[in-house]
Amino acid sequence: QSQLVESGGGLVEPGGSLTLSCRASGFSVDWADIAWFRQAPGKERQGAACISARSGGTKYEGSVEGRFTVFRDDAKDTVYLQMNGLTPEDTGIYFCASRLQLGAQTVCTFNIPSYVRWGQGTQVTVSP
Repeated sequence: QSQLVESGGGLVEPGGSLTLSCRASGFSVDWADIAWFRQAPGKERQGAACISARSGGTKYEGSVEGRFTVFRDDAKDTVYLQMNGLTPEDTGIYFCASRLQLGAQTVCTFNIPSYVRWGQGTQVTVSP
């Protein structure tokens, strides 16, 4: 059975760093678009970063561009989200999600309904 498991969340001071992990089982991450979404308290879930199947092309939401880096380790079937320069506005639950891309090369997006597999989420809290 395919599943995603996130880890690496926690409490960090403003300006600090965290690296989240999203480990996949039941499929190979290089054949899937993997996206990181986040949901702040009282707000809708929105995309933060994603990495495209095979090519490894990446996309970032504007407020995290230059601070967050998404990358994957195909041998470990794990996708990471390295987060630097964290601010309180980055606080929320972070989810990874996947959608298989077995056909022609595509580019990952933040279209939530298109992602069929979701992890349970990991809490990130940025506070003094």
